[in-house]
Amino acid sequence: MISEQAIVVAIEGNVTWIETQRKSTCGSCAANSACGTSVLSKVLGKRMSNMKAINKIGAGVGDRVMVSLDESALLKGAFMVYMLPLLLMFLFSFFGVYVSDTFFTDKSEIIVIIFAIAGFVTGLTVVKRFSLSISSKEEYQPVIVKKLPVNLI
Repeated sequence: MISEQAIVVAIEGNVTWIETQRKSTCGSCAANSACGTSVLSKVLGKRMSNMKAINKIGAGVGDRVMVSLDESALLKGAFMVYMLPLLLMFLFSFFGVYVSDTFFTDKSEIIVIIFAIAGFVTGLTVVKRFSLSISSKEEYQPVIVKKLPVNLI
């Protein structure tokens, strides 16, 4: 389980909204002082993120809480969002090379490009359907697991 501290900001029916602070791991890196990413994270500052969470412990508005998410759900979601469109783009482009070599004598690259774009769009469509299908599944939602003392965040 991946855990993060948050604050309950609203409760709307059975939906609990929490606010977490985005953190950067740049402070622990040895190249921190010379890294462009570190400088960028310092300039942009710390942002707050709002999200829905399952509230099984009855936390109220203003409570500081610990929120957890299953690691396997996070990895599966990250794979679907980042890797699937790229993989389908490459597979479709390889098929485009085959089609171009087989049916066209001039070896037109435009066919490969069209197939690659079609693969990427297909991947995005699959990601959208996947995200809609998991939006109500509890294993993909953050869960409030305990209340924290006020001074921890």
